[in-house]
Amino acid sequence: MAKSVTLYGTSTCPYCAMTKNFLKEHNVPFEDVDVGQNRTALEEMMKKSGQMSVPVIDIDGKIVLGFDKKALSQELGL
Repeated sequence: MAKSVTLYGTSTCPYCAMTKNFLKEHNVPFEDVDVGQNRTALEEMMKKSGQMSVPVIDIDGKIVLGFDKKALSQELGL
């Protein structure tokens, strides 16, 4: 069963772009949430992660901070 993946990021964040590319390369469907445009999503991201920095990736409730290939691969079972 596919995991639920939400990527909280901004349109200007290079690490967010790298994370998106990584997920696409591995055919992982994800919800792309731009916290630069969406104040509610920013608050939701901060509540989940305790962080203001992006990207924050929520994989079935597990939080991965930043573009961390090893952590992403582990959580996604790649």
